[in-house]
Amino acid sequence: MVEGLRILVVEDDDAINRVVCSYLGKLGAACTAAFSGTEGLLRLEGGRFDLLICDLMLPGASGEEVVAAARAAGVSVIVLSARATVADRVSLLNLGADDYLVKPFDLEELHARAEAVLRRAAKAASTTEPVATTPVGQGPCPCRPTEPILRYGTWTLDPTAHTFSAAGAPIHLTPTEFAMVSALMAEPRRVLTKANLSAAAAGSEGALEDKAVATHIGNIRAKLRAAGAEDYLETVWGLGFKLRDLP
Repeated sequence: MVEGLRILVVEDDDAINRVVCSYLGKLGAACTAAFSGTEGLLRLEGGRFDLLICDLMLPGASGEEVVAAARAAGVSVIVLSARATVADRVSLLNLGADDYLVKPFDLEELHARAEAVLRRAAKAASTTEPVATTPVGQGPCPCRPTEPILRYGTWTLDPTAHTFSAAGAPIHLTPTEFAMVSALMAEPRRVLTKANLSAAAAGSEGALEDKAVATHIGNIRAKLRAAGAEDYLETVWGLGFKLRDLP
């Protein structure tokens, strides 16, 4: 649910902005409206938000700048765009958006996508919570046990610390990418379908479109290449993805 969450809506179309804020506000969200990229940046600097809903074609600072500032602040992002081609959608995800909606969009779909994005962010954040310790002699520790570290080849993924590295080099993954890599490393020889990866990342098989899953896999590969790391991801055409067998 979006109830109680802080959402920044950056959209220069007054009607769209007010309709989105009104709709999410009725669901219990605390919405803040900004009508230019520059105002959006100022709002991000002066407040704390759980989610940014942002158009790209903005007066003042660009939508890309606002998205980058939100990502740097750890804010989840949904992009609104009139761009509808596959290349455009890939570009939106490459910006760092967690999800996107093509205009015109349905408010109920926006709500569903916002909840899915925030669930992924909450799941990722829960793995980084500090684990309490009990001083010696004061009874058993009631804290949540740490999850086992996953290793495959030169890759190491720590679900508790929410870190991923390859050959010792840390690689930053978004919550969606982290969930996908975690699912693949947990069962490296199993072919995971796009629906499987969607379920692992977003909680349901239909939460992410097939193209979005493929884009996230492509982003992971790009980050591995940029780090000069081994890429174990293997596409099984017509089925999904798995990790390449080690020599």
